Amino acid sequence: MNGVFDLGGTDGFGAVNPTPSEPAFHEDWERVVFGLQLGCFAGGWFNIDSFRHGIELMDPVHYLTSTYYEHWLSTFERHGVLKGHIDAAELDRRTQEYLDDPDKGMPKHDPNPALIEFVDAVVAGGSPATRPTDEPRRFEVGDLVRMRSFAPRGHTRLARYVRGKTGSIVAYRGSFVYPDTSGNELGEDPQHLYTVQFDGAELWGEDHAERNVSSTFDAWEPYLEPMDHHEGARA
Repeated sequence: MNGVFDLGGTDGFGAVNPTPSEPAFHEDWERVVFGLQLGCFAGGWFNIDSFRHGIELMDPVHYLTSTYYEHWLSTFERHGVLKGHIDAAELDRRTQEYLDDPDKGMPKHDPNPALIEFVDAVVAGGSPATRPTDEPRRFEVGDLVRMRSFAPRGHTRLARYVRGKTGSIVAYRGSFVYPDTSGNELGEDPQHLYTVQFDGAELWGEDHAERNVSSTFDAWEPYLEPMDHHEGARA
């Protein structure tokens, strides 16, 4: 879906000035949110793609004026209420309690050893999204392709700045969970994944691109349309 979160190729937001030696967490509550993400994932609240889609559904002003881990909290709340894990009225009541008394202690609960083991394993080794598929590959390294130009209503990883652009496949990565179905909770539907290389001028235009610069983009097979070399030469 289109939205303010899709910032690739967007200008007008000023320079990117990362903080030197930036810490992993700026506040202690961010550590808690990081752990909650994996706990909610293990509890079936969302997968990684639907987690991202929940952030995409934030109010645009809220998205642009809130921090990274506030985005995470927003999608926790959305999925928790949607799946029946959170009562919205109870959440509002408890939130007001802590606004009225910021020093109030947090509720106590017994640790869950299995959940702790899961979180430790995912933090250390990740959660691979590779999945097998029996579908044959449509493309090979060296093929010229055009990115499809469409704007789905649900989740997609096809960024706006590459839609309709032409490039060449420089690598095949294997088959992975397809985010356009997974993010909309329609199943994993594994698809082949390729790395596509674009000339800078193709993406940004002759007047704006730096010379001898190219960019790559990882694209699932349904994002790609075939081109022949004659068509590529005319593009």
